[in-house]
Amino acid sequence: MNILSLFVLIPLLMLLGLWIARNVNQVRGVMVVGSSMLLALAAYLTVSYIGLRNGGATEEMLFTDSISWYAPLHICYSVGVDGISVVMLLLSAIIVFTGTFASWKLKPMTKEYFLWFTLLSTGVFGFFISTDLFTMFMFYEVALIPMYLLIGVWGSGKKEYAAMKLTLMLMGGSAFLLIGILGIFYGAGGETMNILEIVKLQIPTEMQRIFFPMVFLGFGVLGALFPFHTWSPDGHASAPTAVSMLHAGVLMKLGGYGCFRIAMYLMPTGAAIWGDFFLILTTISVVYGAFSAVVQTDLKYINAYSSVSHCGLVLFALLMMTKVSATGAILQMLSHGLMTALFFALIGMIYGRTHTRDIRQLSGLMKIMPFLAVGYVIAGLANLGLPGLSGFVAEMTVFVGSFQHADLFHRVCTIIATMSIVITAVYILRVVGKILYGTCTNPEHLKLTDATWDERFAVICLILAVAGLGLAPYWVSHVISGSVEPIISQLIH
Repeated sequence: MNILSLFVLIPLLMLLGLWIARNVNQVRGVMVVGSSMLLALAAYLTVSYIGLRNGGATEEMLFTDSISWYAPLHICYSVGVDGISVVMLLLSAIIVFTGTFASWKLKPMTKEYFLWFTLLSTGVFGFFISTDLFTMFMFYEVALIPMYLLIGVWGSGKKEYAAMKLTLMLMGGSAFLLIGILGIFYGAGGETMNILEIVKLQIPTEMQRIFFPMVFLGFGVLGALFPFHTWSPDGHASAPTAVSMLHAGVLMKLGGYGCFRIAMYLMPTGAAIWGDFFLILTTISVVYGAFSAVVQTDLKYINAYSSVSHCGLVLFALLMMTKVSATGAILQMLSHGLMTALFFALIGMIYGRTHTRDIRQLSGLMKIMPFLAVGYVIAGLANLGLPGLSGFVAEMTVFVGSFQHADLFHRVCTIIATMSIVITAVYILRVVGKILYGTCTNPEHLKLTDATWDERFAVICLILAVAGLGLAPYWVSHVISGSVEPIISQLIH
């Protein structure tokens, strides 16, 4: 069996194990074993991939395999990975592993919750290993559908409204995406759905003009593209902790990955035609998301609008179409995935104790729960781009690569986007100062406890990942840049 298929097989076996499990301890055991295997597999794949590249492997995708599913429509189960896919799989495995411990004490219906959580994970892993358009779309839908129940049943606040809004907007995006994929298929001659084969064919310019915005918009909705981002803050605010982690940490990355891998790679002429229009929208996303975070008083909404800004930066960097900016976009996907998962984990842990996310009702938490407070400070510093943490490396690469454009329009957009750094510092430092320092005004909060062992384990793992990417970014950027090059060269030509 191809090693990549294990990323789908292991979650399927986890689903079987969860279904058989008879009590909470067995459910936890299945999740710990399964998520540990996925993390070990992702780490092994990363090391193997780097070894093959260093050994001289020059193929665009490695570990490829293809099995015919439905010959009349040329649908195949085709898998393969390049450097971008490998780091996305590693990110997904880290979030699933830490999300398991962040949900350790979740009640009620623990078994059912983890069943849907694992099904969502199956879709995410399947999406990143697929090289067939139909297979990729199928896994994309598998990743989206469980969100409705995970938020609607186990969420908080206006959970039914948030779940329905999220589902309707993402399914609307999927409708555009399906039309765009069919346009690519028939525009390329209707003989293959394999990305590596389609890219060698010439899709007519007029078809690219029509179908590029459909595919980019279809994926862009999931990437919180302005003005189709409104599902994201409500969905984040209502979702359970681990679902927020997976949602912001991984699921939103499917949007940026799909825009780059499918829309821009397969329709370079369409990207040239529509690039400036979407660049304006992404520039608005970056600044608007940051400004919106400043005026929020709910911790989850602050992080949700921050995610709109940072995910907008991913699409912004991709549309700049330089090798450095595209490498920065992938680094930003990794950085944002790790630090926003850390944020949502910590917010969930604080909310579980204080039963409020309103920053006006929180103060002096550093003295009451020092471990969680220090973790929140580290997450905040990563978010605002402190050197030595992942945010600095990613944002510097994005802005340096974006400013490489000599024309005035691209440079003005870059300067406007850099304003988000200042705005981010405002809302992060304001929240840290307000909720962590000063005197605790609620006497009930003085009785609260600090993090438990399972929470500490999840937080430490994420902090190590954020610091690791910030302190030793070269090996990641080296793996990514080699895979970015063929896509960018396609766009330039």
